[in-house]
Amino acid sequence: MKNIRIYLALAVLFIASACNDDFLDTDNLFEKSLDNFYNRPQDIEEALAGAYHAFYVTGVTSEESLVANLLSDNMLAGGGVDDPLAKYIDGFEDPTEDTYIDLWKESYNGIARANAIIENTVDADFSDYFLTTEDALQYKNQAIGEGYFLRAYFYFRLAKFFGGVPLVLSYDAPRDVPRSSTTETYSVIVSDLKKAIEMMPEVQFQSIPTSEYGRTNRWIAEAYMARVYLYYTGYMTNIVKQSTVEIPLLDGGSITQSEVVDYLNDCIQNSGYDLVDDFRNLWPYSYVNKSAGETVLPWANSEGLEWVGQDGYSPSFGLGNIETMLSIRYAFGSWDNSGADSRFHNRACLYFGIRGNSLVPFGQGWGWGTVKPSLWNGWPNDDIRKEGSILELGNEDQGTGEHVTSNGDHETGFVNKKYTILQHDGAEGIAGMFYYMYNQSDYDYMLSSANDFQLLRFADVLLMHSELTETVDGINRVRGRVELEALGGYTLEALKAERLYEFAFEGLRWFDLVRWGDVESAFDETIDVLNDGNPSKYKVSYRPETNGLLPIPETEIRLSNGVYKQNPGWE
Repeated sequence: MKNIRIYLALAVLFIASACNDDFLDTDNLFEKSLDNFYNRPQDIEEALAGAYHAFYVTGVTSEESLVANLLSDNMLAGGGVDDPLAKYIDGFEDPTEDTYIDLWKESYNGIARANAIIENTVDADFSDYFLTTEDALQYKNQAIGEGYFLRAYFYFRLAKFFGGVPLVLSYDAPRDVPRSSTTETYSVIVSDLKKAIEMMPEVQFQSIPTSEYGRTNRWIAEAYMARVYLYYTGYMTNIVKQSTVEIPLLDGGSITQSEVVDYLNDCIQNSGYDLVDDFRNLWPYSYVNKSAGETVLPWANSEGLEWVGQDGYSPSFGLGNIETMLSIRYAFGSWDNSGADSRFHNRACLYFGIRGNSLVPFGQGWGWGTVKPSLWNGWPNDDIRKEGSILELGNEDQGTGEHVTSNGDHETGFVNKKYTILQHDGAEGIAGMFYYMYNQSDYDYMLSSANDFQLLRFADVLLMHSELTETVDGINRVRGRVELEALGGYTLEALKAERLYEFAFEGLRWFDLVRWGDVESAFDETIDVLNDGNPSKYKVSYRPETNGLLPIPETEIRLSNGVYKQNPGWE
C-alpha cells in the first residue's frame, strides 16, 4: 500500500532473502563514504533510491508530464485568466529566466548519483549476502545496469528538451565543461543503454518480484534504445537537416537500425510484457465504481471495465498490469518543505483537472491543458480510445452533465480523461478515490492523486517496431486490442495516426511531432475557445528558430561564466 510518508515508491527498498545480518554489528554506519558505502545490498538499494528520486522535480514548469503535453498540438494552455505559466509554455515563450531550471538541476542530480553507483559498485563483492556467487554477481550486474540506464534516462531527458548538454561522466569530473554537441550527447546515451542491456539479466517480467516493481530492467532498456534511436535520427534528419541512420558509440562502432530492431524483437518475444485486454483498463477511472462501492460512472459498468492496477503483475488493487513497463510512481503530496513535497503526487491530474467544477466521479482541477476540439472531431467514433481518453464536458453518459462554464481561459468543452482527479462519496463525504483506496487521514484534493504517470507501455514497443521495420504487424496488434479493422499494409501516415490515438496526453506527441518534422505544420489552426465565459479565438505560433528546444536556464549560464551557450531562438 502506498503511504503518505513513502514517497519513493519507484525504488522500493528490499534486502535479498539470503542476506547475512552480521554487518549490523561490524560496520560503522557513521563513517560511510563513497569509498565504503557501496559494499552491502542495503547500500545499493539506498543509492538507487536516491537516483530514482531525480524522476521528481520541484517546479511544476519542469514537470515533463505537464511540459511535453502543453508543448504538443493536442492541448491548449488553459488555466485562469491571471495564470500565465501554462500560456508561456504553450506559446513557446520564456519571460522568466529559469522556467525549466528544476528539470536541468534534477537531471544532473540523477546523473551524479548514477555515476556514483556505476563507479563504486564495480569492485564490490556481495558474495557474503547471497547463497551462491552467481546470485551475487547477478545482483551486482543488475545494480550497475540500472545505474547505466538511469544515467542514459536523465541525459535523454535533458537532450530532448535542451539539445546537446555538458557531459559529466564520472562523479568527480569537472562540472564547468562546455555543452557537447547533440551527437556527442546521444553517443553517451546509447552507449549507456547498450551497457545496461548487456548487464541486466534476462528475467521475464512475470518473474520479477512485486517488491521490485517500478525499477528498470533489460527489456525497458531495449525499448528506450529504440525510442532514443527514433528521436535522434528523426531530429537530425528533419530538424538539423543532417540525415543520419545511426548513432555513434563512445568506444567505436555505432547503433544501427537493424540492431535496434533486434532489441525490440528480443523485448517482444522474451520480456513477458503484453497488451492488456481493454485499453480503458489502463486508466484508474475504470476502478472508480469498485472504489465507491456503487455505480458513479455508469459508462464503466456498462462496458465491463476493470482496472489492471499500477503495481505490476500482482497489484494491491486491480487485475494485474502486464503492459506498463516504466512509470513515475506517485503517492501523496504535502506542503512541507515549502511546497516541494507536493511533487510526490501526480500533479498532471490536478493541473489538467476540470476547472471550477467538482463533479462525481471527476474532481476539480486547475484547467490547464484543455483539449483542442479538432482532435475529438477527427477521431473515429468506432475507436473506443476516443471516449477512453477524452472527457466531453456536459455529457451525461460520461458523468460530466452538470458541468458549468468556469472563469478559465481556452475552454473548449474537452479535457483529458487519462490524468484527471477522480472522486466519489464515502464515509467522510466527497473525497478522492485514492484517498479512500489507501485510507489516508487527511484529504486535500490538490495533493491526493496517487496514480502513476506512464512513461513506457508495451504498445509503444509494438508501434516502434512497426515504424522501424515498416511492417504492419505491431500496428494491427494495437488496433486489434480496440477492435478496429486490421490494415492491409504499412504507411507512415497510418503509423502517425495510431500513435496519436494510442498515446494522447501521455507526453509523447510533442517529441513525435519534432522528430517527424511535423512540428511547424501542427500549429496552423485557429481554435474557438471561451475565455472567462466569453467567445474568443486562440492560435499558437510555433517558432521554428528554436529547433524544437527549450531555453537553457539563465542561472546555469551565469554560473558557468558563459561556458554554456543559449539555444537559438532564446538569446
